[in-house]
This record gives sequence, C-alpha cells and structure tokens, in this order.
Amino acid sequence: MKTEISAEDNYQYFTNLVAELPPIHKDSITSRTLFSNDRIKVILFGFASGQELSEHTASVPAIIHILSGEADVVLGAEKIQAQDGTWAHMPAHLSHSVYATTDLVMLLILLHE
Repeated sequence: MKTEISAEDNYQYFTNLVAELPPIHKDSITSRTLFSNDRIKVILFGFASGQELSEHTASVPAIIHILSGEADVVLGAEKIQAQDGTWAHMPAHLSHSVYATTDLVMLLILLHE
C-alpha cells in the first residue's frame, strides 16, 4: 500500500514494492512508474518467466535492483546471474539486456543528468 504525505512533507512511501505491481500474466512484461521528476524516474517491472528486454542502451545512467526472482542480465560484455537483492549501476549508453529465468520483479531507476 502506498502512502502519500502532504506536499509540505514532500515524500512518498511504499510499504511493499512488489505489491505495487499489477499481476504478471504469462508471456508478458508489466511496468508501473512509481515516481518521476526532472532528475529521476523510478519504474517497477514484472516479467513472466522467459520474457526479456532485448539488448539496448539508455541515454542516461541507470540502476537496476532485482527485488524477487532470477534473471540473466548482460551488462556490456558480461553476463550476470541476478537474483533477489542484485543491484547494478549502469553508465549512460552501456549495452544491456534482461532475461527472466523465473518470474521476476525489478526496480529500474533512471538518473537524468
């Protein structure tokens, strides 16, 4: 459950990020933007097992954090076996991909410069 505090306090709080994601249907990827401003964008992704984000780059630095599940993550030329708790910072323009080997929940943070 998300709790929003008054504009005066100016923060957002999520009790359970995984619960914020819509159901992950077979053969699909779902996403939900949790926060966005001129400096940062935070997106929660859910992947059904076997789904992938094919190789691509981002124009800004980014952070991925695996919240649950397992994935093959390629960062540049290196393949990483990601699991609950895996965290990675990627500089802008780094080639990367994500392949869910199980149902997967991942937080993506885009850092606008």
